[in-house]
Amino acid sequence: MPPQAQQEAQATTPRRLFALRIVTVLSLAAGTIYLTWRWGWSINWDYWWIALPLVLAETYALVDGFLFAFTIWRIKRRGDAPPPDPEATVDVFITTYNEPVDLVMVTALAALEIAWPHETYILDDGARPEMEAAARAAGIGYLVRSGDWAGRPRHAKAGNLNNALLQTHGEFLLILDADQIPKPEILHRTLGWFEDPDMALVQTPQWFSNVTDTDPLGSQAPLFYGPIQQGKDGWNAAFFCGSNAVIRREALMRLGITGYVRAVESAVRAALETSSRILARAARKVRKDDPETAAAIRMVREGVRAALADLDGGAAYGDVTYRFQETVRQAGRSVVDRDLAAIHADLMEMGFTEDIGILMDPVTGIPTVQEDVLEELATRDLSPLAALEEVAEIMRAVDVTRSNEAQPVMPMAIVSVTEDMATCMELHASGWKSAYHHEVLATGLAPEDLGTMLKQRLRWAQGTLQVLLKDNPLRKRGLTGGQRLMYFATMWSYLSGFAALAYLLAPVLYLTLGILPVHAYGLTFLALFTPYFLLNQLMFGIVGYGVRTWRGHQYSLALFPVWIKACTTAAGNVWFGKELGFIVTPKVRDGGKQPFPYRLIWPQLLAMALLVVAVFCAVVLLMTTDELSIIGVGVNTAWVAYDLVVLSVIIEAGLFRAPDPAPSGEQTDEELVS
Repeated sequence: MPPQAQQEAQATTPRRLFALRIVTVLSLAAGTIYLTWRWGWSINWDYWWIALPLVLAETYALVDGFLFAFTIWRIKRRGDAPPPDPEATVDVFITTYNEPVDLVMVTALAALEIAWPHETYILDDGARPEMEAAARAAGIGYLVRSGDWAGRPRHAKAGNLNNALLQTHGEFLLILDADQIPKPEILHRTLGWFEDPDMALVQTPQWFSNVTDTDPLGSQAPLFYGPIQQGKDGWNAAFFCGSNAVIRREALMRLGITGYVRAVESAVRAALETSSRILARAARKVRKDDPETAAAIRMVREGVRAALADLDGGAAYGDVTYRFQETVRQAGRSVVDRDLAAIHADLMEMGFTEDIGILMDPVTGIPTVQEDVLEELATRDLSPLAALEEVAEIMRAVDVTRSNEAQPVMPMAIVSVTEDMATCMELHASGWKSAYHHEVLATGLAPEDLGTMLKQRLRWAQGTLQVLLKDNPLRKRGLTGGQRLMYFATMWSYLSGFAALAYLLAPVLYLTLGILPVHAYGLTFLALFTPYFLLNQLMFGIVGYGVRTWRGHQYSLALFPVWIKACTTAAGNVWFGKELGFIVTPKVRDGGKQPFPYRLIWPQLLAMALLVVAVFCAVVLLMTTDELSIIGVGVNTAWVAYDLVVLSVIIEAGLFRAPDPAPSGEQTDEELVS
């Protein structure tokens, strides 16, 4: 369906929205009744090892249903934007890593034709001479990483954008991937939303021109770029999707400064907390007959508590660290000064002489020690004095310049390979607004082979789960309740791979071995499950009226190995520092003959084979034994049929060959993991 027809079909009238809400409530009520029965009366604990995973999978699905219902409850269709400010200045950023120069230039030349006055820049993370030559010849700005990035983390696309942000000046930024060709009116149609001074981001749909009507790879996402984004927009939680979006520079720069301040605060706080632990150990080492040292340790520990309280009160980090360092210095000096006569003996043992360390006070005649000797004395062993110096050194080492990074201020979030979602969540947490403008204003190129599509989906899932594990939206300060749920709903959806295993395994176990995860597949089961299932399908039918959403449903189950791998690799990356483990891959297929990709989809093929074999086994058992019931076999056979229909998309995708190859090239730099 053409994009404009999709938009018209998805128009949410008040009558349809009312009907959608009624069906949604009925569906959730039916699901709650069914799950209450499942947990309370139907679990077959004799086979708990499959019965419990199955009911947990069904519970997961109901929670997912509640989150989806919450999303679509406030579907917002904005219509046209207000007239934009004629004085607004715009920079157009085209991000690229190693895509073909011709492909990038098609996008860049289209960007030059955007009707609104603007500057166009190619952000070439590959620093290719041929790309620079083509850009210069066309009068297009060309930006590469500055020398500050050498030997430091590059942060993929986020780093590329951060580098460009500090070299340009436009009030607004239009961000485009290398293959996303903009329409001339894109800025006229979107800039008006920024009349709201709190608006930070306007996202438009991503629509692909090289996708066939059957869309076997599921590249078009009409449910997401439609009801879901419109629903999130109703909660002021429309997502930034990495391309085809306009962003207010001020919002990003404020975000970068806030992030810098937060990083410095975290470093200072960590140094103080580490100091507290060191001092606690030192306090245990102090001898009972050494009250002066004990007093010095107490003095510094009180200084730690005061510094942490100052941080909580918003005091300047420089003032906090300076006052604390002075406390440490005074405490150490008080211990050293308590008995210089005794220290004199220690100094002589260390080989110091009056020439380099000891002076006689001309009035008292007592030996005094030069400053550098005091420093040496304080660090000579692991005594309490050494502990005080260790604390002082920790505080001096706090890196307020973030020298390990190319630039201390990083406006685009660098915590995840999906920098778009992470950045957008930070913007929302800082009080900014976003908008979803439901109009196709740029067209791109989707992956044209299964392998590339799988890697793309894996990266999306990995990045989303990285954000969940590092910065859980349910606990994030600044987000509203609705925003927390909107972000969590997307993250929650990627946990479906584990539920899929239970859905696929349960019917196989019953049909082959008679293992029943529920007490009976009888009339009670049918009476409770059928309304829930039908109302759920009706809800999706209403919300997706006029557009093809079936592919999305299929891939939510059919990609279960990808979702499981995303969970395990993201957890390994966040918890154990393991690399995510994939590299830049071709975005479009090459011109050669491609064999069927058995290696890529063997788990799905194995699951389909087991399902088919299970049905044949059930027929034999039903005819020769009384171990299976007719209703049980019927329910599970229908279940198997549904699973096979859903999983069949993976075979269709494996057989798919794009009729007209797009120019060969590599995936965008979003696929690069530094």
